[in-house]
Amino acid sequence: MIRVRRTVRMRLTALYSGLFVVSAIVLLAITNGVGSSSSVSVAVSTSAGRPVPPSRDAAVHAASHGYLLGSAVALAVMAVASVVVGWVAAGRVLRPLRVITAATRRISADSLHERLAMTRPDGELKDLSDTIDALLERLDGAFAAQRRFVANASHELRTPLATVRALVDVAAAKPGPIPGETLLLADRVRVELDRVDELLDGLLALARGQHGGLPDRATVSLDAAVSARLTTRTDAIGGAGLVLHRVHSLDDTWVLASQPLLSRMIDNLLDNAVRHNHDGGWIGVATAVSGATVRLVVENGGDVLDQAQVSELARPFRRLGVERTGSDAAGAGLGLSIVAAIAQAHGGTLELRARAEGGLLVTVTLPRVTAPGPAVAA
Repeated sequence: MIRVRRTVRMRLTALYSGLFVVSAIVLLAITNGVGSSSSVSVAVSTSAGRPVPPSRDAAVHAASHGYLLGSAVALAVMAVASVVVGWVAAGRVLRPLRVITAATRRISADSLHERLAMTRPDGELKDLSDTIDALLERLDGAFAAQRRFVANASHELRTPLATVRALVDVAAAKPGPIPGETLLLADRVRVELDRVDELLDGLLALARGQHGGLPDRATVSLDAAVSARLTTRTDAIGGAGLVLHRVHSLDDTWVLASQPLLSRMIDNLLDNAVRHNHDGGWIGVATAVSGATVRLVVENGGDVLDQAQVSELARPFRRLGVERTGSDAAGAGLGLSIVAAIAQAHGGTLELRARAEGGLLVTVTLPRVTAPGPAVAA
């Protein structure tokens, strides 16, 4: 059963037409009542003098019937005309609302500086436009404050970490014999500092992907970017004894993206496939074009996972079980949430699916663009 969407324009048209039809029926009833009274009065006054001929009485009834029939036809025609006129009038009245809706839909996190700036005379629509502009101004200020916080946090948090690392290195490099416990403690502190650095990088990347916008975007070949990032993971993949299955796209895989964020997204997907795998397992990496989108598919073997739990992996700090490989760099549980944030910032989507044979299949879909020049690997 097809359900018709009742828009405001349809409701206004129905209201206009309904009011017209009701008014016309009332007017027709009044006119018919007055006409009938006049006919009766004429008949009574005439009959007082002499009998009314049957032919004249029939003529009066015929004229009355013809009048009603003509009025009904005119009412039907005017009802149809009122629907057409009401539809056109409602469209003209609602046109500014459609303009406001279209302009608001075009505004995204990257274009919060834009305003509707409606120049119509003061009225309800002008008030609505000004209210939306005020809301956009507040959102723009909030996003700007978020970007400033990310930049300041990056500096303020890295400075003490660098200081602690320098103190550990100085203490471990002092001349003379150093107790083994001290060297062991220094190594453990360095490991913890590396994990804090990784957590900080993940949080900052997540914040940039969600609120920081996409500065310095360029046309990038997703296939070339994936190949470039795979070269940096050769040792990790080989060291874990994993077999790589790479499938290249036969079509151009151009996307408009921030190269640093795109590289981070690909790195997180590859690292996730290496960490959550069996020793001697496999990784599949493929790029493909599907209509107006480009897809990056990364899948890996591993334990059989619950789809309900897999769907939660895109949320920050969500992890499943303990890694079989790469246990020295367990991660902070931000990898896939960062991927989801970066994909969404680029107008794309992230899909997570548990493989029936075990492991995970991750699909990132991004909008495809026409490349103006040669590929630029991220």
